[in-house]
Amino acid sequence: MATIGTFTKTNDGFTGTIQTVGLKAKVAIAPVEKRGDSAPDYRVYVGKVEIGAGWARTSKGGREFVKPQARRSELPRSDLRELDRARRQHELIWSR
Repeated sequence: MATIGTFTKTNDGFTGTIQTVGLKAKVAIAPVEKRGDSAPDYRVYVGKVEIGAGWARTSKGGREFVKPQARRSELPRSDLRELDRARRQHELIWSR
């Protein structure tokens, strides 16, 4: 697993930067009104362009995280996990 992004939790979701071999972008992960059990909890944006969605999840250990997914390959399979609660910092971890 590798860290491909760092984010700060805000009142409006999360903001941060993703950097991979093929992508470097400032990203916002904003909460949305859930419209069904399988509907996303978040939308993922680069600027004003929506590139994907995210689902709130809870690990077996009880920790909450966001599972983002892009419409195409801009966003590798990954999890947004809390890094430092006091500083509201999160990291995007790439998983194979």
